[in-house]
Amino acid sequence: MLPICNISGINEAGTDEAGRGCLAGPVFAAAVILPDDFQNELINDSKKLTERRRELLRPIIEAEAIAWAVGVVSAQEIDKFNILNASILAMHRALDALSVRPGAVIVDGNRFKPYGDLDCRTFVKGDGRFANIAAASILAKTHRDEFMRRIHDEYPMYHWDVNKGYPTKAHRQAIEQFGPSPYHRMSFTLIDPQLKLF
Repeated sequence: MLPICNISGINEAGTDEAGRGCLAGPVFAAAVILPDDFQNELINDSKKLTERRRELLRPIIEAEAIAWAVGVVSAQEIDKFNILNASILAMHRALDALSVRPGAVIVDGNRFKPYGDLDCRTFVKGDGRFANIAAASILAKTHRDEFMRRIHDEYPMYHWDVNKGYPTKAHRQAIEQFGPSPYHRMSFTLIDPQLKLF
């Protein structure tokens, strides 16, 4: 069972992003403040969980968290700011939206920018080490997947209901065949130069 990281003594917010490596769609981030006595043996890095388990855990996290919020940065903003800055911006937006001010912020990864006057610390593979970051990873992933399933109905040819915007061979082939959509990140390499269609 993952412990809750608590460096401030009160209302520690974990934050993480989802969708950084995708060719299409926004990058999502979540911020989660869990109570000190929160325990759930299933909570883990979202990438280590099945989609079904993530979807089961999402309402539990949202119901039991002291506060939670999701931040979104669009594909156009990703093209403007670059994906690293956009990911950090999404985490800041999630923190901005929290109904409770955190005492400190812990972040999955090794890059972050100061958030107000709060103590902010990064942890490599933090989503597999601390429950508050793992919970944020689950919310970011499930909210983003939900968004990608919704916009799949607008552009079914890209199969975002399956690939969620990640660079699968079928996704790149669809971009080559139909061209990019308004949701694609134009600063990314959308078509693999090694891709052989014929």
